[in-house]
Amino acid sequence: MNAEKNFKEILTYLGENPDREGLKETPKRYIKFLNEFLSPPEYNFTVFDSEGYDEMIIETEVPFQSLCEHHCAPFWGFGTIAYVPDKKIVGLSKLARCLESFSRRFQNQERITMQVANFIEEKLQPKGVAVLLKARHTCMEMRGVKKSGIWTTTSCLKGCFKNDLNCRNEFLQLSK
Repeated sequence: MNAEKNFKEILTYLGENPDREGLKETPKRYIKFLNEFLSPPEYNFTVFDSEGYDEMIIETEVPFQSLCEHHCAPFWGFGTIAYVPDKKIVGLSKLARCLESFSRRFQNQERITMQVANFIEEKLQPKGVAVLLKARHTCMEMRGVKKSGIWTTTSCLKGCFKNDLNCRNEFLQLSK
């Protein structure tokens, strides 16, 4: 396979012997990892009638992992996803699956945050959507500034979360 050959050349370029026992299968395993990681499972964003429920629905500490599009280095963290339904609600597991679907790509954290919020807004047309992601980036920890333990937080607020201070404050309080 060409990708495996190319990765073997990268190892050689970095001064490694790709034929030594520990690295012999590494190109194959690495390409397999990328194919697996960058292919999140498909899911059905199951939507139901809200039956009049119009209070905030929030999920916290939803784990996610991604690969930095600038350095191909991993970043990972936790998301908080909330919405205030209008006429539709979604199956609870679908919020976590939505985050997984957008994060398992070559990405940046800001884009994932917006993509999740936009997707939920499009599918549910709720009164508001809020997404908050908190992540550690190995591109900052292992190269460049080389500072570990830093958490980067991004948010995207739409509808009542952006325009209603009480709704925003409730979200931020429940996110803690």
